[in-house]
Amino acid sequence: MPHTQIRTARCAALVGPYLAGKTTLLESLLFAAGAVTRKGSVRDGNAVGDSSPEAKARSMSTELNVASFDYLGERWSVLDCPGSVELTGEAQAALMAADIAIVVAEAAPEKAVLLAPLFKVLDDHRIPHLLFINKIDTLGDIRVRDVVAAYQEVSARKLVLREVPLRENGQITGLVDLVSERAWRFNPHKPSDLVALPDSARDWEAEARQAMLESAADFDDGLLEKLLEDMAPDSAELYETLAHELADDLIVPVFFGSAEKDNGIRRLLKALRHEGPEVATTVARIDLHADTAAVQVVKTMMGSHAGKLSLARIWRGTVTDGMILGGERVSGVFQLFGRDQTKVPQAVAGDLVALGRLEKAATGDRLTEKANLGPPADWPAAAPPVHGLALRAENRNDEVKLSAALQKLREEDPSLTLDQSAETGELVLWGQGDVHLKLAIDRLRSRFNVAVKGQPPQVPYKETIRKGTSHHARFKRQTGGHGQFADIHVEIRPLPRGAGIQFEDGVVGGAVPRQYIPAVEAGVREASVRGPLGFPVVDFAVTLTGGQFHAVDSSDMAFKTVARQAMADALPTCEPVLLEPILTVTIAVPSAFTPKVQRLVSGRRGQLLGFDARPGWPGWDEVKACMPQADMQDLIVELRSLTFGVGSYSAEFERLQEVVGKAADRAVEIRRDLLAAQ
Repeated sequence: MPHTQIRTARCAALVGPYLAGKTTLLESLLFAAGAVTRKGSVRDGNAVGDSSPEAKARSMSTELNVASFDYLGERWSVLDCPGSVELTGEAQAALMAADIAIVVAEAAPEKAVLLAPLFKVLDDHRIPHLLFINKIDTLGDIRVRDVVAAYQEVSARKLVLREVPLRENGQITGLVDLVSERAWRFNPHKPSDLVALPDSARDWEAEARQAMLESAADFDDGLLEKLLEDMAPDSAELYETLAHELADDLIVPVFFGSAEKDNGIRRLLKALRHEGPEVATTVARIDLHADTAAVQVVKTMMGSHAGKLSLARIWRGTVTDGMILGGERVSGVFQLFGRDQTKVPQAVAGDLVALGRLEKAATGDRLTEKANLGPPADWPAAAPPVHGLALRAENRNDEVKLSAALQKLREEDPSLTLDQSAETGELVLWGQGDVHLKLAIDRLRSRFNVAVKGQPPQVPYKETIRKGTSHHARFKRQTGGHGQFADIHVEIRPLPRGAGIQFEDGVVGGAVPRQYIPAVEAGVREASVRGPLGFPVVDFAVTLTGGQFHAVDSSDMAFKTVARQAMADALPTCEPVLLEPILTVTIAVPSAFTPKVQRLVSGRRGQLLGFDARPGWPGWDEVKACMPQADMQDLIVELRSLTFGVGSYSAEFERLQEVVGKAADRAVEIRRDLLAAQ
């Protein structure tokens, strides 16, 4: 597509829940704008917004997609954001670069709760947004006002109807623009027809228009004065007022349509054109101060052959191929249309383009000709990880390759974290859910040619002892020449939880020479790595009380060996017991789901600590509990199933706690099988 710059380019982000129809809406917008001659579809796998192999395989958006196009002589870039709750990191990053967000929702009151977290992010960052209620043709007997009322329950900002649907014989057949008071009849897949306002709709239209005027007047004294004097504002003035209030995130205009049938799409495009904020307004909102060209990285894209690309919004100035940004030379400026990349000579304020080979730039960074300013203070932090998979390369020769590929994957997706567990030795990839991690595994294979297997990470159990003992151990070996000899007496006793391992030298009279004492301690600690139950032993003390040595045959190795032998023999007699990690968990859910969450916790051996209102989230609770780590591997899956996908949690280590009975027997059995297989 040719690059034309007639007016400062603007950027809109399509956001909303999974299955709301965002990618279908993008196709409809592109079709209405003339950017494509034929619509693709998610079902057929040929949509501009779902062009990656992972998206096609799942028939869902799996990453941020961009399409730039011209509409009535103006330049637009649209960011199609994945709707899965597991991929919200990409959506939040996209919102930080948008002038306006189009929140796409279904005409279903019961799904309103899905928008609560999204509205919260938009309002926290003061991002102008409108609500597009999609699939209006599926409304059936449900009243429009009931749908809007349900969404108003989860929005802190006033929802303001900008149009109302026309209904004939139970079907939605068109829309009325409440500002111009003109009616339009749907003509599927074609522009709507201008028609006279039906008499049957006049009362409903007048009521809705008055409500719109009163909502707008809440933030405009001039308009309020006119209403009090029964003076009707002209359309131009009203459009301007609504545009200002939208830009200031005071109201949320509501539009209707069907992306599948292309109904209401041109009205949406024209609303964006006339009322969407300019880039200068957005720059003022984000408080960016720069006297040179300035850009912000929205997404980092790592290709196996093409190298690194930084999707960036141009906030100020002109960016050209070869110029210096953030201390690095730009190697190519590319305009994106789905997976298609077109090299362009330059990008100007408002454009959304990919910049090549900025190796040091990370997602969120603001770059100027003078420096890399890093991300702004309000850049969304990655959500805490809630699901993990232990990764292993199918081919052992790919271990180094896997490490490099994971680093690139994490550059693309900062919501992924890596943990090389010191306790289990596993390489654990953490993310936002099962889909999120399986996508990462698919990308490792398709982009970096590294095949990996993932399995639930091991629980870092420990074991300890309940009682003490005294033990004598002797190690003697004669193999010709110098032999090996060491003899020790030790006392072993349990310590309070969290005390760790303590070693004490209680030898008197030189029964064990001082140079061998560190070797005894080293042997004790080595033996504690695997106790009688197969797990590391903690919270015990060992006192070396005596022993013997041989002037010729004793050595550090002999005393280390005898210490390991003493521990191996003595620990099974000290009533070993399994310890499991207990986490403090904070679960955030809408208040209506709190009783279900309490039952969920109790059913997973959890101990409820109580619940309280979630700060800053009206109608939400935080449930606090202590839960065994062993029962949390798929907690997020069940939690989301219970809460329409909006429940979330954070967890941190609290303590180790004894576990007995079937849970302990099962853990020991699994450990024994694992060790036998190694």
